[in-house]
Amino acid sequence: MATRSKSGSRKKTSKTNARSSRAAPAKKPKAKLVKPKAAKAPARGKTKAAVPKQRPPVGKAAAKPIPGNRRRPRSRPALPQPRAVPTARPKLLAGNPYDMNLDRNPANFQPLTPVSFLQRAAQAYPETTAIIHGSQRYSYAAFYARSRRLASALAREGIGRGDTVSALLANTPAMLEAHHAVPMTGGVLNALNTRLDSAAIAFMLDHSDAKIFIVDKEFADCANGALALAAVKPRVIVYDDPVFPQSGELSDADDYEAFLMSGDPGFAWEMPQDEWDAISLNYTSGTTGNPKGVVCHHRGAALMGYANILACHMTQHPVYLWTLPMFHCNGWCFPWTLSLIAGTHVCLRWVRARDMYDAIADHKVTHLCGAPTVMSVLLNARPEEKRGFAHRVNFVHAAAPPPEAILLAMLESGFDVTHVYGLTETYGPATVNEWHAEWSDLPLKEQGAKRIRQGVAYAALEQLAVLDPQTMEPVPADGDTLGEVMFRGNIVMKGYLKNPKATNDAFAGGWFHSGDLGVQHADGYIQLKDRSKDIIISGGENISSIEVENVLYRHPAILFAAVVARPDAKWGETPCAFVEKKPGHDQVSEAALIAFCRENLAHFKCPKTVVFCELPKTTTGKIQKFRLREQAKSLN
Repeated sequence: MATRSKSGSRKKTSKTNARSSRAAPAKKPKAKLVKPKAAKAPARGKTKAAVPKQRPPVGKAAAKPIPGNRRRPRSRPALPQPRAVPTARPKLLAGNPYDMNLDRNPANFQPLTPVSFLQRAAQAYPETTAIIHGSQRYSYAAFYARSRRLASALAREGIGRGDTVSALLANTPAMLEAHHAVPMTGGVLNALNTRLDSAAIAFMLDHSDAKIFIVDKEFADCANGALALAAVKPRVIVYDDPVFPQSGELSDADDYEAFLMSGDPGFAWEMPQDEWDAISLNYTSGTTGNPKGVVCHHRGAALMGYANILACHMTQHPVYLWTLPMFHCNGWCFPWTLSLIAGTHVCLRWVRARDMYDAIADHKVTHLCGAPTVMSVLLNARPEEKRGFAHRVNFVHAAAPPPEAILLAMLESGFDVTHVYGLTETYGPATVNEWHAEWSDLPLKEQGAKRIRQGVAYAALEQLAVLDPQTMEPVPADGDTLGEVMFRGNIVMKGYLKNPKATNDAFAGGWFHSGDLGVQHADGYIQLKDRSKDIIISGGENISSIEVENVLYRHPAILFAAVVARPDAKWGETPCAFVEKKPGHDQVSEAALIAFCRENLAHFKCPKTVVFCELPKTTTGKIQKFRLREQAKSLN
């Protein structure tokens, strides 16, 4: 669940810290005592404490403490303070043996990178199945050799440190190979959203200055349109899926398989110069204006590998089903994670109920990830699409907080659920709802209330907090006071490509600002309440759209629901619910749903309007509320 701590490149600056200013001169110095600072005046009614003496230099006996004398307690900030970004290493103190002759060197320090995970897996488990794609099977030895071939071919075309390779690919072996081959060259992988239009893709090709463009035939029309609009002219390589052939065509494109096979399977790839080097570029959704390019680094991606294993309860040789698009936050770093434990990637070109159930039953899938919409596809599958399976499957879910009803239905259907939360800027998951065994004994409704919480910090995240964005102080841990969810640590992005203002704004106050509003409970677990732009303010009262949606999802007729603000002359705003019905429930009415909400919510929180329609969604299953907000405005 890589970026806040800039460990790697260190610029030389003037030595300003206290330790460097006390470096020993050539001649043996005389021992000097530093005059202690005067103590502050004691509080009224308290005895004045004596000033503590300065510790003498090494070799001299320390002064004995005065009996009954105590130091005044120091005031501490409410949250741990970050270590300053390292600059030049301070001049070593002659008196500190831990700073003497113990320098970094190639033998004891190497940059963190997830690319080395595949090398180790190929060495330790060369015959273990790494990839399943329809009838195709690749061992770890073959996976590593093919990735090296691709890296070799890319390097031959001039791809090196800081060059962008864009990929418009489905969840196929080619996408997995690109995740390893591109960083082997020092290049940066830009995995593109396959459901974007040509104009958006063209913007991203230009903004990233793409040198190579790898395209799946299925998306050829979009790619052709983008190339016609883009100023850059990258070399185009087309992937023709041998298992699921597509009909698209791209002119002047090289065949992916021929290009890969022209490379050297023994290509001597190099570690990154610095673990702070960029490994990937992922664009945000860009609901308003152009999308922002999120830059991630090798260190964060490597740490995510270890953290994913812990958060998702993975053991050796898991079988992972690719329901999560790999273009989404680099598949939450799972293309790299699985190599750590020699897991098997089961590629899934399209997320369909029958295909998912077949893969789970045939390949004994142990893990899959996705949004609550993927859960809905599984739960609402037709009887002929479903297949039984005897083992438990761990479904790791994110996106919008899933409704309690869906979570409980998943548990009853053979799935264990792990709730995570994060953003593109945090490499995917940055929190996890760590489940306590005793919670399983609670009544189902109480279990559901605990399961929808976003939880605690990922193992690779140093700090997670709910802060008042104005004062940057923690809000009370009462489960009620709203604040902004903020992150600090090594799995936070480097920043936004070519956008210093957005980067500075996102990191204001030394924290990454998520823009999500939430609360912190007494046990430290956080819970999202809404995006700051999604809070509905009606008659001066804040209404969480998520709270209203959770109630709607309890109704047996509801497949999908989203609540947004509708302008109101009297109240300013009122909740407006957009609802997609389950098949066979056409009879449910607006009045019935409003009455149901009034039975389960404070009346001022209930929708005043209900619109029945198919809800617009992104490729990752997120409901596009910005479109619904515009529709709600037009209702007036």
